[in-house]
Amino acid sequence: MSETDKTESKPGKGLLVWLWRSFLKKYAWLLLISIFFMAIEGSMLGALSYMMKPMFDNVFATGNTGALWTVGLIFLGIFCTRGLSGLVQKVTMSHIAQNTAADVRRKLLERMMIQDNSFHQTHPPGYLIQRVQTDVQSINNVWSAVITGAGRDTISLIALLGVAISIDWKWTVVALIGTPILILPTVAAQRFVRRRAREARDLGATLATRLDEVFHGIIPVKLNRLEDYQSNRFNEITNTYVKTEVRVMAGSATITAMADVMAGLGFLAVLIFGGGEIISGEKTVGQFMSFFTAIGFAFEPLRRLGAISGIWQVAASGIERIKELIESEPTLVSPKNPMPAPQDTPEIRLEATKLAYGDAKVLRGATFTAEAGKTTAIVGASGAGKSTVFNLLTRLVDPQSGRVTIGGVPTGAMRLEDLRDMFSVVSQEALLFDETVRENIVLGRTDVSEAKLKSALDAAHVTDFLKKLPQGLDTPVGPRGTNLSGGQRQRVVIARALLRNTPILLLDEATSALDAQSETVVQEALDKLAKGRTTLVIAHRLSTVREADKIVVMDKGQVVDEGTHDELIARGGIYASLYNMQFNTDGMTAEERAMKNAIVTEPATDTAPRSWFGRILGRLVG
Repeated sequence: MSETDKTESKPGKGLLVWLWRSFLKKYAWLLLISIFFMAIEGSMLGALSYMMKPMFDNVFATGNTGALWTVGLIFLGIFCTRGLSGLVQKVTMSHIAQNTAADVRRKLLERMMIQDNSFHQTHPPGYLIQRVQTDVQSINNVWSAVITGAGRDTISLIALLGVAISIDWKWTVVALIGTPILILPTVAAQRFVRRRAREARDLGATLATRLDEVFHGIIPVKLNRLEDYQSNRFNEITNTYVKTEVRVMAGSATITAMADVMAGLGFLAVLIFGGGEIISGEKTVGQFMSFFTAIGFAFEPLRRLGAISGIWQVAASGIERIKELIESEPTLVSPKNPMPAPQDTPEIRLEATKLAYGDAKVLRGATFTAEAGKTTAIVGASGAGKSTVFNLLTRLVDPQSGRVTIGGVPTGAMRLEDLRDMFSVVSQEALLFDETVRENIVLGRTDVSEAKLKSALDAAHVTDFLKKLPQGLDTPVGPRGTNLSGGQRQRVVIARALLRNTPILLLDEATSALDAQSETVVQEALDKLAKGRTTLVIAHRLSTVREADKIVVMDKGQVVDEGTHDELIARGGIYASLYNMQFNTDGMTAEERAMKNAIVTEPATDTAPRSWFGRILGRLVG
């Protein structure tokens, strides 16, 4: 038997124990109260069926009107007790279910956020959203259907069978004659439901991922006229999902249907076997009605228990996924005996660092030093390993060999929290949350004074456009900051970095997507931000790194050259080739090259960007 078959044959093994230890234990007293009232509610069906005998034999058969009130009041008490106990246990279980589901969602989010990059590369956002939203609903199904239903219905079944046995144990055996016949088909149906439920969960995650990609990429979808293409792909997955869900429902309904078949066989057997005894007078009508009511009531909880079996199969598949995610451990963790992070503005060193993703070698012994308090630019063609360097510094990944040190302390020797508290990052994709401008800058901090906030806003040039926003700092920026322009989003991120006031600044193509006017303003803010910090800059546009204290040139995962702009141009290596390619300075005279270099690096002062020809003409006229 394969491991999968073993898992499917024992679908619930350990899951309820895990739920109890992880989430339910703190609600133990509430659960006991709920079980107590659940027992009362379930036992009332037994009391109701038992009262059929005195009602028929002592009231209807004898015409005793005095006993009529007594029996009627007992019936009223049974129904009132059942109603009140049901109310208490339902409210209590609802409280437990909702709070437990909330605890699971919080725990899932916490675990997902601390996972490594490799985890998020193999688990797309749609998949994770499906786990947090839909699979957590499985927890509610467990409480409302499995625990509440199974608990109440089991107690009802025991009470009703107790009444039936007290009247005639042989009748009871006859009524349940079909039970053994249905055991194997029920087990087979349960395994079928479990497999199909897992498929449905996976397809649901695929649907969520597809929706996430379509909505986040809605502009490329429109511009490339991909509406029909995306609709067709979504329809294919949806059709498969629908078929799988129908199969799950068919399997669950089969379990219930088999309980109905057993009930029919039981009623037929009792009528044939017991009817003769009633006709002959061996048993009273009251006994038969009490027995018949007990068995009739017993088949209904038995039927629901069969349905609960199907519900549990579906729920268990979701709970298994939740358990896997919560118990998955990140590989990048803080050391047991961490070293303190450096307090001053640190030097950064990479020493023979190597890193590969599978067979793809990303870094091949990269070595360089970024001096403390200075700006170091990292340049090179796409795929040279520039962004990987940033990932190494912040420990989003660890090198397979070599060392990365900050202020002489290896990155792996510091607490992750201390390490990442040293960095501010401004990238090309200025990530904003669907909150207000203020919240996107302070990010939940409560220790930021208005004076300190204003200083950051002014330095980042956020103040320049705040007055144009309808609610100023309290204006919502929209999903991913879509209510702001690219330049405005960058300035908000820079204000956030200024407020963090970290000793290291990482700039990843921070101005590459901006127009000339926005780039000028953002670059000025970045220059202020970089003062007094160890700054590393990734740039494809070499005009933005001319003034860097050092330029590190990377190619195919290695550092192939380093120096100032003038030194690298004079050496005529890869940097000079990239520079000539971008600015086409080959064939120019020294004077023409100097003029173009000056024009390329001169900040724009006009309100609108001017062409390269227009700037030359303006300079000549001027």
